[in-house]
Amino acid sequence: MGLIITLILVGLVLILAEILLIPGVGVSGILGLLSMGGSCYYAFYEFGSITGGIVTGVNALLIVLTLIYVLRAKTWKRMSLNTNIDSRAVEDEASFISVGDTGSAITRLAPMGTVRFGDRTVEVKALEGIIDPGSKVSVVMIEDRKIYVSLYSPEFSE
Repeated sequence: MGLIITLILVGLVLILAEILLIPGVGVSGILGLLSMGGSCYYAFYEFGSITGGIVTGVNALLIVLTLIYVLRAKTWKRMSLNTNIDSRAVEDEASFISVGDTGSAITRLAPMGTVRFGDRTVEVKALEGIIDPGSKVSVVMIEDRKIYVSLYSPEFSE
């Protein structure tokens, strides 16, 4: 009788795993049904038709109860992720910088790098060539939220 109960329990666990953990594969669901079917066969073979009928009825009842439990909305609500994302995107760097602003290169611009404009650090692109760290740069153009800089030269500033 212990083998029958073990087969039933293994079958239920495999069916639940199929429904809740690994849906779509089918292997554990089929093995679960085979395990429960094996418990019915073993009950009929070893203990006769009355015990086999009882085990078959218990298996059917357990499968129906399992499906009712799984298909309830509360089951899925407990398993679903309920976290709200309340973070914000990084503010647009180009919104506080205008053409002609000057800053100091923090990293090497080859052609992308980091420049400090006042108290803000912004990723920029050198319009031409490589700019060494510590060089003074000015904003030449802002296009599609990308900031283009070149070496600062006072005679060309606006």
